Amino acid sequence: MKTTKITYYLTTSIISMMMLFIAFETITKPEVKVSMAHLGFPDYFRIELGIAKLIGAVFIWLPVRLLKETAYIGFAIMFSSASLAHFVVGDPFSKVITGIAFLGILIVSYVYNTKLQKNK
Repeated sequence: MKTTKITYYLTTSIISMMMLFIAFETITKPEVKVSMAHLGFPDYFRIELGIAKLIGAVFIWLPVRLLKETAYIGFAIMFSSASLAHFVVGDPFSKVITGIAFLGILIVSYVYNTKLQKNK
């Protein structure tokens, strides 16, 4: 049980901290505006995405199952879509694999969250 908790809290912390950091950058950094245009997204989508990341970083910690599940689903879609977008425009493999790596961390968080819920 102790390993399950540690794994859950560690992976969920990585995801939420990364989302908070990237949300701030997504909303405030001009470089992200250029990057989003490179991927073919309109500028307003950058702001929507930043807000969604902030909301998800909070929801993933809430004890309300529906909100937590929504955050997991949203982040899974975000990570998958990011990898796909970088792949489609021909970005380096390192940019494509980043979303997949974070999707892996997210899956571990989800699996261990499920284990914790079953043990209650």
